[in-house]
Formats: sequence, structure tokens, C-alpha cells
Amino acid sequence: MVVEGVMDSNITEPASFWDILPEMNPEWTTTVLLVPCVVVLTAGVFYLYGVVIGLLSKTSVRNKVVVITDALSGLGKECAGVFHRGGARLILCGKNWEKLEELADDLSEASDPTVTFPPKLVLLDFGDMDSIAEVIAEILDCYGCLDILILNSSIKVKAPAQSLSLEMDKLLMDNNFFGPATLAKGVLPSMISRRSGHLLLVNSIQGKLAVPFRTTYAASKHAVQAFFDSLRAEVEEYGISVSTINHTFISCSASENTEAASSKSIWSFLYTKKPHGISPDEAAAEIVKTLNNKRKEVVIAPSLPKVAIYTRSFFPNVFFAVMAAGVKNAVASEKM
Repeated sequence: MVVEGVMDSNITEPASFWDILPEMNPEWTTTVLLVPCVVVLTAGVFYLYGVVIGLLSKTSVRNKVVVITDALSGLGKECAGVFHRGGARLILCGKNWEKLEELADDLSEASDPTVTFPPKLVLLDFGDMDSIAEVIAEILDCYGCLDILILNSSIKVKAPAQSLSLEMDKLLMDNNFFGPATLAKGVLPSMISRRSGHLLLVNSIQGKLAVPFRTTYAASKHAVQAFFDSLRAEVEEYGISVSTINHTFISCSASENTEAASSKSIWSFLYTKKPHGISPDEAAAEIVKTLNNKRKEVVIAPSLPKVAIYTRSFFPNVFFAVMAAGVKNAVASEKM
């Protein structure tokens, strides 16, 4: 005997998302539909940004003679890669000839030789000021002219002022001020004669803001900042651009990231853009934008250091009190 089943009228098929959507609260409906759109739109913006930066780096430096000092640093290598792929005629400067050759080989192997130029190498040590005149002549002899000079060299020291020797003070000033200033003055006649050129100084935020235990370092950064600020007005009539980029710090290793993340002193926040600092590729992208837009000054820093700069200018006593309190707290922590 066959018994025919009767379907229970109370059992219904699961409703689809689009059936439920009209019954939902309008606010929830908006949120559900808006979030995926925002995610997709944000991803698209970042993708387009990367594409635009890549195109700008290629169009802005193609066939131009670009000098990069301290090309062996993290930022120097990143800039070398970006400009080499963009078709620039690179002149890479550094203290170690073997490492410069390795960098040049790496760049050549990773690029198409039909659209790039083999980098030229120049030994440069700002600690040896007597050799700068020869270095300037060698740089100008490479291509007979110069379009862009990126001054990336810098050394830093953290110590109480009374513990620094005069020799260390002089070494810091040579590397951070006298060297870049002398090199810039050496190539200026060539730029003035062609009525074109761009000088770009990669400087620390301490060119605008001095913090404890960085006395000579901050002094050298203030000095080089003032030099290029003054120079900017002098050479504008010749069609020469002068740009300065002031950053907190460039993160190049995991140890630096860990140290920055674990630091709790009040002025440690003045050096960080985020817990891991600013990466070399972020800094290189900012350099490309600055060259394209011919911006005169760029500060790469989070809100707190920028507020500190304005506080130093408009409320100096408040700034000095905060810095002094930070030193006292640091000393107290060391004694505990």
C-alpha cells in the first residue's frame, strides 16, 4: 500500500538575502551595501596610486642625470631602483667601492638594458672634506651636466652634550652640513649655466625641532636646513628648484622597529611616523612626488611631531618644559 505524503504548509524554503533585505532596518541596509563598496573603492584608490607613482617616476626622470649620495643606505638603494627603472642616468655615490659595484650589478640585472642606462659610480665620503673638489669634478665629468641632486647622506649620534668630543662634533657637521652644502655649491654653476636643475635635501625633522641628547646632530640638521632655505630664494631666478624633506626616521631593520615600538620616552614619539617608522619605499615615493610637484618643503611625520613644531614656534616655554620633564623621567627610570 502506498501512502501519499502531505507537505506541511508551515515548512517554507529559506529566504534569500535579497528577500530579507527590504525588511531590514534602513540603516543596516545602508551599512551592508556600503561596506563592500568602500573596501573595493579603497583598494582601487591604492592600486591607482601605485600606478600613478610608477608612471610619474618614469616620466619625470627619464634621460635625466640624477646624483644620489649615500646610495648604499636603505633609502639610497630604494631611490636608485626607482630612478633606474624610470630611465634616469644615475650617478651613485658612496664610501665603499665594492658595495657600489654590487648595487650597480643588481640594478642592471633587474632591468631591461634597452630602456635603462648603466649607473656610474663615484666614491664620496663627506668625512674627508679635502676630497670634495675632486668628487665634484668627477660627478660633472660623468655626463657633462646635472639635473637632479639628491642629498641623502647623514650620520647621527645620541649622547649628552658634555660626553661628545670636538672630533665627533666636527665629523657630524662635516657629514650633515659642510659636505652637502659644499657639494651643492660645487654643482650650482653647471645648473645656473643651463638655467635648470633640482636640489633635494633629505633632512631630519630635527632640522626644525631639537630634542635632548641630540645636540650636535640637531645643530647640524638646523644648519643644513637654513642653508637650503636661504639658497632656495637665491637660485629661483635661474629656474633651479630647492626642496627639503624632513622625516622622523626611516625604518631599515627589524631591530630598529622593535626598539621604536618598545620606547616609551616622551621624545621617542617625535621620531616615529608609526610603530615601524617610515619605510624606504614610502620615502622614495615622497621624493618622486616632491620632484614632480617641485614642492619646496615636505614634513613626513604624524600629528604629534607637527604639533611640537608649532608649539616650539608659538609656545616655546611650554615646549622647553615638556622636554625638560622628559629628561627627568628618563633619568629617574634609569636609576630605578
